[in-house]
Amino acid sequence: MKFIAEIDIMPKQELLDPQGKTVTASMKNLDLEGIEDVRIGKHIQMTLEADSEAAANEKVETACQKLLANIIMENYSYSIISAES
Repeated sequence: MKFIAEIDIMPKQELLDPQGKTVTASMKNLDLEGIEDVRIGKHIQMTLEADSEAAANEKVETACQKLLANIIMENYSYSIISAES
């Protein structure tokens, strides 16, 4: 079966996000007031083959843990849907 995984990876809340801080500061230059905090992460879409949704979850979890996210500095979340109608 084919599945589509939508994965979001964000820096941990307790860590400084220099890119987000720069964007937050730049918002003021655009007269966009009231924006207090911007955090920038990654969004990954993955199509995968697996025998079941549980097997797809296992593959995505392994990919996040071992390759896609730096688990020391980042948190991740994902959702999986069937790609077959």
